Amino acid sequence: MRVGIIGGSGLYHLEELEDAEEISLETPFGEPSSDFVTGTVHGIPVAFLPRHGIGHVLTPTEIPFRANIWGLKKIGVTHLISVGAVGSLKEEIEPGHMVFPDQFIDLTRHRTSTFFGNGFVGHVQFGDPVCPALSGKLVEAAKTVGATLHEGGTYICMEGPAFSSRAESLLYRSWGASVIGMTNAQEAKLAREAEIAFASIALATDYDCWHVSESEVSVDDIIKVMQANVETARQILVETLRNLSPEFPNSQADALKFSLITDKSKIPETTRRDLGLLLGRYID
Repeated sequence: MRVGIIGGSGLYHLEELEDAEEISLETPFGEPSSDFVTGTVHGIPVAFLPRHGIGHVLTPTEIPFRANIWGLKKIGVTHLISVGAVGSLKEEIEPGHMVFPDQFIDLTRHRTSTFFGNGFVGHVQFGDPVCPALSGKLVEAAKTVGATLHEGGTYICMEGPAFSSRAESLLYRSWGASVIGMTNAQEAKLAREAEIAFASIALATDYDCWHVSESEVSVDDIIKVMQANVETARQILVETLRNLSPEFPNSQADALKFSLITDKSKIPETTRRDLGLLLGRYID
């Protein structure tokens, strides 16, 4: 196994990586957010990527999601942990708490969330977006390090970069959603198409704007909470890697087996080449 870690706002590197090495890749989908940093933590091979780029230079819409996931697949990632800041949509999820969502509602409008297209059609199953075994390991680690956590819940993925209007925030609460963020839905969908097991750590930094006692969401306030959150998230990641074995199963190793519909003889050569990394064993 190799574990991929995508760091979000505040988590731009992983200090615990041993024998760290930077890997620069070109992909059929453009350049990834930055170079990948590979190494080991407690003997487990790890690849780290800051989704917003070095210095946080990419808006959520500008993140090259396909290039990021294709690159992680290229360097052998089998399990992906996505870490990111979110707003809370529930009273009991207080700023500073950790949430491990198991469902997503994708409200983005300007992003490509699939590797399919250009003459090749597939429909991957996505009823359960998160690997329960991998997420369970994260929850166990969170308990070990003393984090206040919420297991399960729905993550609303909005376009951004502006935060919600109050009407939107109240609507999402009426749906029973737990948190709101701007990045995880694309990573979860593309990881499924790349046959990579996926789990998420959502770091609650604020109450969005629905909370009657809260002022408008402030980036300064978010950063203050996020700094403490990131340290806890780092501890969770390290503890999780301590308790993983190289034989830990990939629940999505055959996710595409019954998802492809296009006649192999009709796949354009350029598409066959671009997607060979992901689909080669099914289309060769």
